[in-house]
Formats: sequence, structure tokens, C-alpha cells
Amino acid sequence: MAENKETAKTLKITLVKSTIGQIPKCRATIAAMGLRKIHQTVELPDNASTRGQIQKVRHMVKVEEA
Repeated sequence: MAENKETAKTLKITLVKSTIGQIPKCRATIAAMGLRKIHQTVELPDNASTRGQIQKVRHMVKVEEA
């Protein structure tokens, strides 16, 4: 069971476009992901909810597998 946690996939998500001028729903999604500044990177688990958030703001973020 411990091996399962170690092999859990994560995604590196980087904010590449400003939230200024974006619709409030996109701004809220970016904030919920923990992103505040341009070029800030966070690591989130690779699951359905994270993928859904990325899909909503795909024009503002860069995604890499960690």
C-alpha cells in the first residue's frame, strides 16, 4: 500500500497567462489550484478533478508530468 502512494502521478501546472480580464469562473479555478502569480508552479495529483480544472483554464496554464 505504501508503494501505491509513491507511484501516484502528479502534474506540474504553471500559470503562463494573467487572470486579469478573465471571467470570474476561470479566476476562481486558478485560485483553487493554488496559483497566484505568473510563472508560479504547483504540483497537483493526476486525478479526474484536477484534469477538469486544467480543462477549464487550459488557455492559461502549461502542464507537465512530474
